[in-house]
Amino acid sequence: SKVNETDYKVSFSSSGFGFSVIRKNTQTTLFNTSVNPGGFLYHDQFLQISTSLVSKFIYGLGEHRGRFLRSSNWSRYTFWNNGFSQQEGINQYGYHPFFLVLEPDHGTAYGVFVLNSNAMDAVIQPSPAITFRTIGGILDIYIFLGPTPSDVVQQYLDVIGHPFLPPYWGLGFHLCRWGYQSANRTREILDRMRVAGMPQDVQWNDIDYMDSHLDFTVDPARFANLPGVVEDVHEHHQHYIAMIDPAISSEQPAGSYPPYDNGLKQDVFIKKDDGSILIGQVWPGKTAFPDFFKPETQTWWSNNIKEFYKKIQFDGIWLDMNEPSTFISGSTSGCPYNSLENPPFTPYVMGDHLRTMTLCTSAKQHSGLHYNLHSLYGLSEVNTTNTILKDLRKKRPFIISRSTYVSSGKYGGHWLGDNWATWADMHFSIKGILNFNMFGIPLVGADICGFQRNTYEELCVRWHQLGAFYPFSRNHNSLSCGPVKCMDQDPAAWSNYSQGIIRDALMTRYLLLPYLYTLFAAAHQNGSTVARPLFFEFPDDPATYPVDRQFLWGSSLLISPVMDPGAQTLDALFPTGVWYDFYNGSALSMDETRMVTLDAPIQKLNLHIREGSILPLQEPNTTTYASRKNGFELRCAINPKTGSAEGSLYWDDGDSLDTVEKGEFISLKFEISSGNMLMSKVIHNKYNQSSELTLERFSIYGVEHSPTGVTVNGNRVDYIYDTILETLHASGFAVAMNDTIVAKW
Repeated sequence: SKVNETDYKVSFSSSGFGFSVIRKNTQTTLFNTSVNPGGFLYHDQFLQISTSLVSKFIYGLGEHRGRFLRSSNWSRYTFWNNGFSQQEGINQYGYHPFFLVLEPDHGTAYGVFVLNSNAMDAVIQPSPAITFRTIGGILDIYIFLGPTPSDVVQQYLDVIGHPFLPPYWGLGFHLCRWGYQSANRTREILDRMRVAGMPQDVQWNDIDYMDSHLDFTVDPARFANLPGVVEDVHEHHQHYIAMIDPAISSEQPAGSYPPYDNGLKQDVFIKKDDGSILIGQVWPGKTAFPDFFKPETQTWWSNNIKEFYKKIQFDGIWLDMNEPSTFISGSTSGCPYNSLENPPFTPYVMGDHLRTMTLCTSAKQHSGLHYNLHSLYGLSEVNTTNTILKDLRKKRPFIISRSTYVSSGKYGGHWLGDNWATWADMHFSIKGILNFNMFGIPLVGADICGFQRNTYEELCVRWHQLGAFYPFSRNHNSLSCGPVKCMDQDPAAWSNYSQGIIRDALMTRYLLLPYLYTLFAAAHQNGSTVARPLFFEFPDDPATYPVDRQFLWGSSLLISPVMDPGAQTLDALFPTGVWYDFYNGSALSMDETRMVTLDAPIQKLNLHIREGSILPLQEPNTTTYASRKNGFELRCAINPKTGSAEGSLYWDDGDSLDTVEKGEFISLKFEISSGNMLMSKVIHNKYNQSSELTLERFSIYGVEHSPTGVTVNGNRVDYIYDTILETLHASGFAVAMNDTIVAKW
């Protein structure tokens, strides 16, 4: 139906082509194509559009290494998925032509999404303005008026699709490396983690489990007992993930490698312009590339995965090298010389050619030319794989993909690629996580301790403290560090002292998993973010705009990691209000936003709860399976001005399909009003195990007066009140959470 009243108006230029979009209530021009004489150009293989920007506070613009707050000094961001660059200013794995701009004068924000799939440059000019130049498709532009940053992202995700809800175990700690080199070594690492008492939910294997790097195979010598390792993983209520590349070996003897033999019969591979199969070169040697847009390919891929599942009962799949990447450019026989391979204008891609380390752009696919479809390759693969895993396991799919495109978050998560074991890369990871939450892919993380180069103990300990708060938390590293094998960097590889620090960080993550899971459920239901920058919660506070060394989980938990060697203190920004130390409830009362120097010795990770928040927690164990059997805690941070706080919990069985859509969950709301009463109310309950959920303790931060007693549902309970910190801790009870709970003090 037509909207009768809008928050914007559109005006058109009378001379030449130009239009502007204006926010009515502030008269702010959000989009204006008349910014320069070349503001709009439309030609075969070259489309350009420019617009002014309200401010220089611009965020987003795809997966690029660099500042979170994008530079407006003629900075260029190229969109064309590429698997071989960690350089600043060069295109990387993800294509997300969306940006968000803050309006400091009004504390508001807006967003712009340029829907396209061709190679494209975006250039930000100092005026400030931005110009998009693409070499195909159309200019399909969406403008989101917010007015808050969170509103902008929710409106964007309403268009592209909300993120999937991962299985609960997927929020546990993951461990991988390229270079276990045998099933026995994989088992040794698992055992070492268990002996050390480290939380771990998921074990992965990289490409070295395969026979000669061939997809859907297992090395018959080194990994002969991999099925036994996976069985052991499952017996310990853990999960297993295997890596699969898209490229299929084309040079095995006929009849010896069914994935290629059957692929030929079913005509599933991408073709060159002359109709022959395009052959590239990847890990197994010469390879062909499945065309996931083709229905026959989807059936063929399904058959391969199901046959592989008979060998290895994996719980999820890791999709790597799916930009798609090859070790040569184009194909083994080159590419034709034409306007698809050599367009009149080439965006600033790695290697100066679109085919660099990928396929010929003139290659033919079911839905069109690779020229138009290249950056959708990973999306087409993760979408197909998601559907297959649902059908195969009858449980929630868990997929991590390197290549992403607009809407990939509906089907899987992402890791930030082949990073380096440096403090700088540790810092870069926060920027990537915040960006991907805006892009609708909240299940995101970086390789903890770094993938390339040998890490070292202090860096790895600090990185685990940060990585414990990645939405997707995985330690992973490479096979080779120069001429030698990279060292082990799993949590149990370090000294006993460092192991204790890492264990504490991971146990804190597991303690917080009910809160994290609730955030993921909200992202799935509403299109909200899980990890978010400070300015999302404080858009009228310009001091928060450049902050990328701290971040929030939801609106309530502030994470301030150390990312400098030898640090004993940490300078952290605290916006106006009261922030309570997560662990002991000591209060930082800020009458204005300012930097605070915090103690930050190696064993300490600084976490703070925002005033007015209630966090649902659960006694942690070393797996989510064991943790979910434990009692809950509410950790409450009172707003001293109102005496109030609130929070929520989403809970289901953690693995079944479509629990949100079927209503098979329990939703609780927690409230403190008037400073001396805590209530837990059931908002929705069709979760058949809800009677097993018990509240066993709570902590209240900001209780100004010592209570004379504490009751839960009218029964007196044990409590401790700290007169210095003004904190109240109640325990020694167990009440079912599937009915109203009232606590008073």
